[in-house]
Amino acid sequence: MLLAAKIVISLIALLHIYIMYFEMFAWTTIGRKTFRKFPKELFEPTKPLAANQGLYNGFLAAGLIWSLLIKDHAWSIYVAIFFLSCVVLAGIYGSITADKKILFVQTLPALIALVLLHL
Repeated sequence: MLLAAKIVISLIALLHIYIMYFEMFAWTTIGRKTFRKFPKELFEPTKPLAANQGLYNGFLAAGLIWSLLIKDHAWSIYVAIFFLSCVVLAGIYGSITADKKILFVQTLPALIALVLLHL
């Protein structure tokens, strides 16, 4: 199960690297395609806000990657649990405030990884 958890954690980290990229560098292009309900005229003025959000997604990805690189088994799991919990909370908040699909794209994979870590 640990290998499965590490694979899911890796995929979640890659997802957050992608989110970081489009929020920081492609907000007015990929962002428009992703958040279709967001008014088009607000993408340009909200670029700095999206970039800030993207930076936080980068921190989540960095933490998850760090958890995979830690040699001590217990600490690796503790760090993974912390960052996966952050992803879950961010996903829940995002699904409430931005788009319901965030619950399935972000929160559900993190919950699956948490379950796999505890098996």
